[in-house]
Amino acid sequence: MPINPDAQQIAALSALAASDQDGPLVMLNLNRYRERAAYVGEPPCGSSPEVSGREAYERYGLTALKVLNRVGGTILWHTQATMTVIGEDSDQYDEVIAVSYPSAKAFLELALDPTLGEVLAHREAGLERAAIIRCDVGYLNAPAGS
Repeated sequence: MPINPDAQQIAALSALAASDQDGPLVMLNLNRYRERAAYVGEPPCGSSPEVSGREAYERYGLTALKVLNRVGGTILWHTQATMTVIGEDSDQYDEVIAVSYPSAKAFLELALDPTLGEVLAHREAGLERAAIIRCDVGYLNAPAGS
């Protein structure tokens, strides 16, 4: 199951970031955690590999939050996902996080940041499946029926 963007997805976002269409956006993060972290090799910083997937992801999140602040992003909200009402088993996630970025360029700065790369193994060990969906922000405060 995918947990990182592929080259084609990075290229598409890079094209947007280089265009005059780039601007504020929200990335909707959907995370499904492994029951136990699955590190390939030794975890970064001498961390114990004997943790839950969520704990491994939280290790990644500590660094990600610092980088997020540096690129001008902010977490709008996050919550536990409790039930998939419409969808298949593969559509089940444990957590939903909405993150605001000033631009696609800022998101790419975060995604490609070398500091974040140093702890990416925590994210990869913790996640069974992930999706990040780019959303426009123009409709956040629109009245009903717009």
